[in-house]
Amino acid sequence: MTFLIIIFAIAIQVFLTVKKVSPFLSLLIVSILAGWMLGMQPSAILHSIETGAGSTLGGLALIICLGAILGKILEISGAAEQISSTLIKSFGLRNIQWAVLLTGFLIGIPLYYNAGFVILVPLVFSLVKKTGLPLLYIAIPMAASLSITHCFLPPHPGPVVLVNAFHADMGKVLIYGLILAIPIVMLAGPFLGKLLRKVETGTPSLFSIGTPDLSKEKPSVAASFIIALLPVFLIALSVVANSFLPENSGLGQIISFIGDSTIALLISVLLAIYYFGLKSGYTMTTVMKWLQDGITGIAMILLIITAGGIFKQVLQDSGTADYITSFSSRWQMPPLLFGWVVTALLRVSIGSATVAGITAAGIVSPLVVSGAVSPELMVLAVGTGSVFGSHINDSGFWMFKEFFGLTLKQTFLSWTAMETLISLLGLAGVLLLNQLL
Repeated sequence: MTFLIIIFAIAIQVFLTVKKVSPFLSLLIVSILAGWMLGMQPSAILHSIETGAGSTLGGLALIICLGAILGKILEISGAAEQISSTLIKSFGLRNIQWAVLLTGFLIGIPLYYNAGFVILVPLVFSLVKKTGLPLLYIAIPMAASLSITHCFLPPHPGPVVLVNAFHADMGKVLIYGLILAIPIVMLAGPFLGKLLRKVETGTPSLFSIGTPDLSKEKPSVAASFIIALLPVFLIALSVVANSFLPENSGLGQIISFIGDSTIALLISVLLAIYYFGLKSGYTMTTVMKWLQDGITGIAMILLIITAGGIFKQVLQDSGTADYITSFSSRWQMPPLLFGWVVTALLRVSIGSATVAGITAAGIVSPLVVSGAVSPELMVLAVGTGSVFGSHINDSGFWMFKEFFGLTLKQTFLSWTAMETLISLLGLAGVLLLNQLL
């Protein structure tokens, strides 16, 4: 009966999504209905709502907001464009796919998917026009790199939500994610792009979006790279230091502090404000406007994540933990595979990778709590399942289609195939890591 209630709750979520109801509202409605059907008292449901909202935002709000601010500053200051131009010049025409892939990968680490996509679309258009190469040949590596960093690597919202939900180690997730991301992005990017180079597409118009301020001198290449990648470096440094330095050493504590995701992002944001903003001649008022715009852009993401955390809390507080654990055992399915399957089904049904991931977190978290699986690997299993089979109920599908002027068939053959390949390769990689670690 418990499983049927969960399935019914998911069906309601899918129905409301089809009816274009905001995921924030629909997840709240589904949480209340699920709690009621699972036998929770009204006061218990209210307590779960408060607890879920507080615990979710407590570990996420600052990370997501600081990440959005850093992305906005990189975009407006021209630092992201500097990174792109430098990589293109360094690689040359013959290796243009690898240049675009690496550009998307590096920009995708500090930037959210939408921001990175919007920044790189004009670059893709200009390269197609200049080189005469097929559109998908260049666009697929860019999209693959952004998608992979979005679903595998903190501090993106999806992985951070899962790290928080499973109480995983952020640094280990980042290291494991990089180990998986590098080979997968090669296959889902340049390799798939070459297979699709004969697909004839229309000639899309250049979109004038995300243009940096041309009245100011662009920041240096070195500063653009260093500040954009500083959060990743600090987090990775913390992981290494914790492995080699004594636990109570002063240096180890300092490195652990600055390697915390929130502190690492805060340091990068402060440096970006000074170097890309104030030092470049912008006023404090203008720079603070960038901050406001960056946070405004992710306000709804925060609300959706919070509502998903409430749904997760209701499932936990309703006593479904033991049932989910036993249900997995009856399926005789490895926990990591179970997490991937549940998330992939939600992704195909609901559309949103973020909503699928945070909804699945509430279902599979009992397996992590029971100690049956590594929380870091479960983060990656759910993350890779969250990009499976993207189709017409996913905003990313339409973004790729409309920006590049593709038909539905071309979008299925390119975008959907790319996302599915990333998901399947990611699952294989997670299962392999589980055997090796």
